[in-house]
Amino acid sequence: MSIPKPLVQINQSFIVITVLLAFIIHPVILLLPFVNGLYTLITKSNPIIMSSRRFLKKPSNEYRQEDKDQQLFNQWIATICIGLSLIFFSLNYTIPAIIFSLMVLAASGIALMGYCIGCTIRYRYMMWRHKKTS
Repeated sequence: MSIPKPLVQINQSFIVITVLLAFIIHPVILLLPFVNGLYTLITKSNPIIMSSRRFLKKPSNEYRQEDKDQQLFNQWIATICIGLSLIFFSLNYTIPAIIFSLMVLAASGIALMGYCIGCTIRYRYMMWRHKKTS
């Protein structure tokens, strides 16, 4: 299965915006991408992507497609990092909380510019696993 790239970019933008707002307003805003991430990982359906489909001007298959499994892998990384950030903020460990938030912000921002860090991690992992079994 695949997902149209503009919808993936909307999800990435959602993460960037909410993390920035968490820095500007209050860390509790990180609950938005965290809950969205948990829901996505449990149901394999992203509410941000699903609600954004109506904004596509062309049929879904006419856009460049992104691999759904890769997007779920990326969602795992983002959700874990945001979850750790929330935990650290709640424990008043501000520096680690900020570091995990910045990692998600950087990865999502860089992905919007065209380079997927999660794709590189997954590719290296798959190559390592293949080499190990060969």
